[in-house]
This record gives sequence, structure tokens and C-alpha cells, in this order.
Amino acid sequence: MRKDVAVVILAGGEGRRIGGGKPLKRFGGERLVDRALRHARSWSNLVAIAVRDPVQVERVDAPLIRDRDVPGPLGGLISGLEFARHNGRMFLLTIPADMPFLPADMLERLLAAIGDHACALAASDGQLHPVCGLWRTTMRNEATSYVAEGRRSLKGFAAQVGFARIDWPVEAVDPFFNVNTSEDLAEAARAAR
Repeated sequence: MRKDVAVVILAGGEGRRIGGGKPLKRFGGERLVDRALRHARSWSNLVAIAVRDPVQVERVDAPLIRDRDVPGPLGGLISGLEFARHNGRMFLLTIPADMPFLPADMLERLLAAIGDHACALAASDGQLHPVCGLWRTTMRNEATSYVAEGRRSLKGFAAQVGFARIDWPVEAVDPFFNVNTSEDLAEAARAAR
């Protein structure tokens, strides 16, 4: 468990395609947000959940931080960077609440790859997953400036500051399988069996 890394779970999306309340949807006998918390706590002793509104993750055993007023996950990243810096951490690992199969070696591989880059991002099956990233907490001012320019893309921000890309193999299931709909949730449950 790392003491120079904070983990923030990005849970501020509206989840419209699944009928709202996505972090509270059940998978494998637990809520998606609780599963994400288990992953996060295996990597760091400092974990928080970024939300637009606390009702998105009702009754959760973790501190909540409010997303900055920016559409998409960039608002959670900025709040997370502030949280991590305030707590004296060098790095922030972001993970979403809706990826139930995150690889156990994610933090280790991202740390090994970051080098002199501003961040290291996970990828699989040819797709970049910028919500699964290790960010230097010194990037907070750059993120704020990026938003002040009217820009909102997390992938665009990573490209602007410079990132390392780390690819994971896809075996039985993509470790970055994303639950967006009820059908995705059912497919994830089948894959877990």
C-alpha cells in the first residue's frame, strides 16, 4: 500500500443510460461504488469519492469530495488533485465507479511507467481509458488553466501535459470493461461467472 498516492473514485456522472444512480447498482452482491472502494483501498490508505451530489453514493464509508463545476470527469480530476495535494501526496490515482474488473496491478504498472510524464493512463484493446490514470498532483494548476480555456476533455488534457500509455491484455474479459447500461451490467455479471 502506497503512502505517496491518493486514490479518488470518479462517481459524479449522471448515469442516464442506466437510469441514474449508477454507483449504487449491484454487481456480484455489492454496489459498484463499494467494489471500487475495495480496489482503491488495496492501493492506498487515502481514498475519497468525487461526486456532484452526495446522494449519488448514499451511505458510503469514505470521504466525499465535490466535483468542480466542469462537465465530465475533468471536474473530479481537479477536485482529486486538490485533495491529494492537500494531504501531501505526490500522485493521484483516478478510477471510475463503473469498471468492476480493474486489474490488481494497475497502480504498480502505472507507477513504473510514469517516468517524467505528467500522467500515465491505462489502455486495453486499442482504447485509452483516461479515467484510469496516475496523475502528478503538480498538474492541478495546469488542469485549472485548461478548463479556463473552455476545454473539457480529459483525454485532451492528458495529451496537452504529456502522458505514458500502458496497455493491458484482454483475456476472458477486458479489465477496463465499463458499465453504462443495464445490458452492460448483465454482461459483466455473465463474465464474472
